[in-house]
Amino acid sequence: MTKRPGRVAIFEQFAADGITHMFGNPGTVEQGLLDAMGQTEMSYVLALQESVAVAMADGYARASQRPGLVQLHTGVGLGNAVGMLYQAKRGGSPLVVIAGDAGVRYDAMDAQMAVDLVAMAEPVTKYATRVTDPDSVLRVLRRAVKIAMTPPRGPVFVALPADVLDAVTEEPALPTVVPSTRVLPEPALVARMASVLSGGRRPLVLMGDGVATSGAQRELATVAQLLGARVYGVNSSEVNIDAADPSYAGNVGHMFGADSARIVGDADRVLIVGTYVFPEVFPSLSNPFSRDARIVHIDLDAYEIAKNHPVEIGVVADPKLTLAALAVELGHQGGEISSPPARPATRAAAPSGPPSVLELFTERLAQQAPNDLILFDEALTAGEPLGRHLPAREPGRFFQTRGGSLGIGIPGALGAKLARPDQPVIAFTGDGGSMYTIQALWTAARHDIDAKFVICNNGRYRLLDHNIDQYWREQGIEPHERPGAFDLTKPAIGFTQLAASLGVPGRRVSRLREVDGAVAEMLSHRGPFLIDLVIE
Repeated sequence: MTKRPGRVAIFEQFAADGITHMFGNPGTVEQGLLDAMGQTEMSYVLALQESVAVAMADGYARASQRPGLVQLHTGVGLGNAVGMLYQAKRGGSPLVVIAGDAGVRYDAMDAQMAVDLVAMAEPVTKYATRVTDPDSVLRVLRRAVKIAMTPPRGPVFVALPADVLDAVTEEPALPTVVPSTRVLPEPALVARMASVLSGGRRPLVLMGDGVATSGAQRELATVAQLLGARVYGVNSSEVNIDAADPSYAGNVGHMFGADSARIVGDADRVLIVGTYVFPEVFPSLSNPFSRDARIVHIDLDAYEIAKNHPVEIGVVADPKLTLAALAVELGHQGGEISSPPARPATRAAAPSGPPSVLELFTERLAQQAPNDLILFDEALTAGEPLGRHLPAREPGRFFQTRGGSLGIGIPGALGAKLARPDQPVIAFTGDGGSMYTIQALWTAARHDIDAKFVICNNGRYRLLDHNIDQYWREQGIEPHERPGAFDLTKPAIGFTQLAASLGVPGRRVSRLREVDGAVAEMLSHRGPFLIDLVIE
């Protein structure tokens, strides 16, 4: 067997697993492995702050359906990355995160930057460990890739002390085996599921990103049509059903449990697929489903089934295979393709009167953009025109923020573009959200990543305005001036100037007559480009 330092061997392991990009920010204790990387084919994508590195890897993993590799600088770097790791965990992104420390031999010294890295990482990862044996480095990295990629997917953390990586190892680099989870329930259980779900007068389907991970979009649509059910997204930030499908009714809320309860409360048959229920900040503590509701939950995450609310049947199985079998069984039991019952529209209709700058911009973008456009949407309160003009229809071409962490939009789009270099990528984000990771523009310029960025600039944390309005109503408080902390105009942020200082050209758009030229310039520009879209 070949003897070489662990810092060299790890890149053999990454190559064996087809990992070509490392997103990171360097530090002294990682200098050995970064020096060794210079002799490999690995592409190092430099971020100016660790949260940017994690968010880029997240976008890369989502767009490629491959592990995203992140390098952090010991405890201080991990601390900066925690927020983005949290959203990666809640969203099921398969990240492999490595961080160095000074070395095992220094553990007793409690010296500069000494910290329990595993304890820091555990709450925001699927699995966290530290390697202390030089002959276990590659074994643990394979375990990390396997755990990250096995549904329910999620980020995994591995601490790699410098002295362990400097030691010689003879471990072989072998491709990681990710176990197949394409499991199907036994026929009797499928028949029982069909029986429970059939015959409802008010059927409902609740879906999440487990559908996209499984590739079960077509099967989900078929089952919904056979049941005549409305379909709502819950933890849904990718294309889990064609937005134009007549069964699709929109998304449940993500802030207040009462909003979700109003949607699900009258359903008598409920199918939950690939999601947890419910992802609100202030969830309902009582069961939001009706007493007579018969509920079936299909997911590869056993922890989420019946976690908060009881179900009649819980099935740990692959959504694609299970929904396909369920569709066949529903057909055998007399189910026919039908339209969902008419319901009040949940998606906003196009505004009457002259269009706003945002409305016209998204309309013109939809008219001029290439057919294979990938959207990364972090616009939050400004996202309705996107849904009207650029609906999420094809798997792999639409990604939203998830998990509650702001700042994913710009770096997430960069990661998506690196994963899909032949497709155009545009990120929509807000002025507030963009400032969490605005340094990512420098990375776009440095690596000439040809993604585009639209900042929906309303000068506020507008979501907080909406949320405090609801809080006042619930508390019986008379509306009054909103907190000054929500305002971002004192001083106003010059986004085009800021982008230019980071190497990215841009254009400010505040009038309707400026829209057409701005859309054309953005789409024709080679390289990263930013639009400061003033929407209020």
